Amino acid sequence: MGLGAVYTEAGDPVDVVKLVDLDEPSDPGPGQVLIRVTLFPIHWGDLQAIQLASPTRQTRAGVEATGVVEKVGAGVHHVTPGTRVSVFPQPGAWAERFTAAAQFVVPVPESLSDEVAAQMLVNPLTVLMLRREAEKHFATGYDGVVLNNAAGGAVGRLVTADLSNHDIATVSLVRRAETAQQLRERFPEVPVVVTEDLDWVDAVRDLIGGRTVGAALDPIGGALSADLLGLVSPGGTVVVYGRMADEPIPVHASALGDRGLTLRGATIGRWVATTSPEQRVSDTHTASLMAQALSSQFDVAAIYPIAELSDAIRNATKPGKTGTVLVRP
Repeated sequence: MGLGAVYTEAGDPVDVVKLVDLDEPSDPGPGQVLIRVTLFPIHWGDLQAIQLASPTRQTRAGVEATGVVEKVGAGVHHVTPGTRVSVFPQPGAWAERFTAAAQFVVPVPESLSDEVAAQMLVNPLTVLMLRREAEKHFATGYDGVVLNNAAGGAVGRLVTADLSNHDIATVSLVRRAETAQQLRERFPEVPVVVTEDLDWVDAVRDLIGGRTVGAALDPIGGALSADLLGLVSPGGTVVVYGRMADEPIPVHASALGDRGLTLRGATIGRWVATTSPEQRVSDTHTASLMAQALSSQFDVAAIYPIAELSDAIRNATKPGKTGTVLVRP
């Protein structure tokens, strides 16, 4: 037996996610790995999935974790018992132990702490996906600039650091002045605009200074996405990779057609569904390299024991926190 997080209905994750005793994981079959979890993250996407779910039975929560291999099945050669690994996608990752498909199990570099390893896949893969979207515009990485909304979040900070490493200029957009100050201290070379300010759109235009805005990256949606469409240059794209806002995006057809703009969705779930096995191997290797190169950007807001999962979820939803909430089984 071992503890795991489950839910049977949609709703506030604090209310609907419960810890239960799960059956002992079976020994791994061919192409499988048995993992003892050391840490798992609570991502905003995890919580949204629970809020919007339509479960017909008990569903296990979580998609990413890090841990240690206990057993491997036939045909598994890239990890052995005792290997530190991270796993994504892994439905039911919020648990003490689970059996995973070996193809989604990635060895953790020795230099990485468990705290970074627990965040090694979902967020870096999201950033890689977003960078590829931004690089579709000819100006990205040259004379253009990318708008990075919600730049104070875990993904937003990693976007700033990664794009800077690839010589891609960005402007950070955040909601609160205190978050803006934290980002100025962390990335002094990257301008920051506070979207609560009434003149924030004009402030962005002043910072752009006539440069091409080929892409805007937005995990919020709603009216803010429409504002970003007004800021991107002809032929540019707003990439919406989250749905934090409850309202729809108010866009008139002329806003797209007259300037040749694109409003595009991109999610880590779509990456899972559409990426070939060969690209997945390459992308997860890139994610591992990103975690090693930018390990200082993988902040941890707090670490909770699994018995305090409800408190961990509650903390994960707090605005203004810096870093990812982790849970230790």
